[in-house]
Amino acid sequence: MALVLFLIILAIVLGIVGVVAHGLLHLLFIGIGVLIIAIVISAVRFRHGGRSPNR
Repeated sequence: MALVLFLIILAIVLGIVGVVAHGLLHLLFIGIGVLIIAIVISAVRFRHGGRSPNR
């Protein structure tokens, strides 16, 4: 969960810097990519239901 939160915060920061800074629009697209990765990771964890592995 902490990884997903970190990725979302990173995506927001990259997006803001990409929009505000002139000539750094590529950071916006990197931020969008990081956000998509965070959504995929959280969807995979949610789909598994948080079950712990059997030992």
